[in-house]
Amino acid sequence: MQNRRLKHFFELVIQGFFWILPLAVITMIVLWLYKKIDGLVEGVFNLVGFHPQNNQSLWFILVIVTFALLLYLVGHFVETRLANWTQNILNKIPGYSTVRDIIGIFNSSKKGETQVLVVAIKGFAAEGYNIGLMYSQKESIIKDHYTVTLSQTPIPNGGYMFEVHKDNIYVIEEATFDNNLQYLLSMGVKSLAEILKTQAKSIDELISLHEWLERNQKQ
Repeated sequence: MQNRRLKHFFELVIQGFFWILPLAVITMIVLWLYKKIDGLVEGVFNLVGFHPQNNQSLWFILVIVTFALLLYLVGHFVETRLANWTQNILNKIPGYSTVRDIIGIFNSSKKGETQVLVVAIKGFAAEGYNIGLMYSQKESIIKDHYTVTLSQTPIPNGGYMFEVHKDNIYVIEEATFDNNLQYLLSMGVKSLAEILKTQAKSIDELISLHEWLERNQKQ
């Protein structure tokens, strides 16, 4: 009994860690950028003999405006040909494209052939289905088959890859990568329906990947 409680305690610790980790990383990056921009703004204004830090409200506004302008310039740069040229150079660095693609899968709002889909496939048992992810909609080396990944729980950094016929893959359209991550971290304590705040559906109510692909090709 004591071992079970201890195991349950550590499982909750791990779950809490992976829940707070993205927030902590984003906060650290934002604070680091703010500190750098704060120093840049201070240096520029000191050159002209202006010291807005004597007025903290004005200083804060100036730093925030500079931060927003910097992000705008970066966003504009990404859409230019210069960004594509830079990207082509970086792609020549061994391993860069692989790392970029791995990081990219955490963006669940992607579209096209790199969109992350939450799907259901025939399960390991005699009946039932498994919930998995499709990190792209590119056809496998086997005709009409597509790669589905089943992640482990509660630490979803491992799993298994399966090549599944498109008629045997059902897309859960309202679910996102983040929803699936919550489902994995809960170890089934929360059902996917509970996370999505929706009612359970029969498999016939889900759209098959074959139908999903046909519909999206027409758009």
